[in-house]
Amino acid sequence: MDNVIKLNNVDDYSRLFGIETLHPLVNVVNLRDATQLPNHFKVNYGIYALYLKDTRCGDIRYGRQVYDYDEGTVVSFAPGQIAEVEMAEDHTPSALGIMFHPDFIKGTSLGKDIKQYTFFSYESTEALHLSDDERSIFTDCMAKIRAELTHPIDKHSHKLVARNIELLLDYCMRFYERQFETRTRANHDVLSRFEALLDEYFTNGMPQEEGLPTVRYFADKVCLSPNYFGDLIKKETGKTAQEYIQNKIIDIAKEMILGTDKTVSEIAYDLGFQYSQHFNRIFKKNVGYTPTEYRSQSPTA
Repeated sequence: MDNVIKLNNVDDYSRLFGIETLHPLVNVVNLRDATQLPNHFKVNYGIYALYLKDTRCGDIRYGRQVYDYDEGTVVSFAPGQIAEVEMAEDHTPSALGIMFHPDFIKGTSLGKDIKQYTFFSYESTEALHLSDDERSIFTDCMAKIRAELTHPIDKHSHKLVARNIELLLDYCMRFYERQFETRTRANHDVLSRFEALLDEYFTNGMPQEEGLPTVRYFADKVCLSPNYFGDLIKKETGKTAQEYIQNKIIDIAKEMILGTDKTVSEIAYDLGFQYSQHFNRIFKKNVGYTPTEYRSQSPTA
């Protein structure tokens, strides 16, 4: 199926499933109330969406892989993402969902902080698995938002809905952190793989071909989205993935400065820097000295 349905607003989603729209910019739905259920469709989200799946009613494909969800799991999407859905035959879907347009949160604290909710960019095998207590908190937040949307609009309505959405997302961040902790062994495996890939990147001379290593490169290698990979590394090491990569570059640079006769420009090229000036700035920022100053202070210099 090549046709992509564009969900540019909340009402587009409501029309897709035949569901009532409670507000033009935000809606809380349950797919049990759907009056029409397309079997197979691909959507391009222009809105934020978060779903709690109560039953496994089909497959959601994001990119090339199937989303890792089952009963009691949460999946989320942000504007610009494309998902393909294959509904299971003879199954009535049951999913509690909220969707909101970016315009709804403009000028609010949620609008300013929306990028901190990195789970909106998580991909396959990265769904949020809720405990029974967490599910109760999630559904309670959704109920408060829905109640506010059905309440007659007054001067407090917009602020209260936005704040309750923010509260829901804050809880999801907490639940994801718990999930990172309960998957400690798998996380350690990812960290070990990351370290090995980082060593391999430099020993195989890839910087000269590919340039400086990126977080996305290693995330792809371990089959995770960049955001999920970055959050996992931060949870395990206390450093961002980018900081971890940069520390590795600085360590190798120190070895090359003190252990070889190569010029600073040659070292910068070997490490993947396009310009030696960029290397000088990064090195001084991390070490406190320029590469030349660092070499001159060596006892063997």
